[in-house]
Amino acid sequence: MAEEKATPQTTEKIKVNRREFLNIAFLASIGLVSLEAAGLTVLFAFPTFEEGEFGGVIDVGPISELPAPDDPPRNEPKVKLWVSNTDQGVMGIFKVCTHLGCLYNWSEQEVRFLCPCHGSQFEKDGTYITGPAGRSLDKFVVRIVDPNTGEVLAESTDGSPVPLPDNPDARVQVDTGKRIQGAPKG
Repeated sequence: MAEEKATPQTTEKIKVNRREFLNIAFLASIGLVSLEAAGLTVLFAFPTFEEGEFGGVIDVGPISELPAPDDPPRNEPKVKLWVSNTDQGVMGIFKVCTHLGCLYNWSEQEVRFLCPCHGSQFEKDGTYITGPAGRSLDKFVVRIVDPNTGEVLAESTDGSPVPLPDNPDARVQVDTGKRIQGAPKG
């Protein structure tokens, strides 16, 4: 048998001088900040909108609760939306003026939308009448959905009014994540 020599285990401490320590701390802090920035970028790059929030699908209620075609449009202030019911059907109109982004209102006396900032005027369906705005009001995609089956009964993807079906219980949904730019004036 060969004799095995026992080797003593050495426990040498690795000494880090001040410069190496500061370099390691600096690189670690840069790495941590980069990871945090990447995480926040991912969160903001893929926003999630829940039902009832601006940017998502808004259920404005059943057809039976819509304003009549002769009534003023209904204001939905939480989501910057006007629900306008005309003789041609219902539409969702973005509540921001196309001129400089002011919030306009419905004028009962003049029976039209009036922008208080610079005087632009629009018809009940959002069509440009007069003023410095360069185009008609922006609209949203509107769907009429059967409440029992979830089937889409009618939809407007181009901003035109959606004709109302005979079902008074059908729900009106406005997709505020899909804005349709208004037609240019003239």
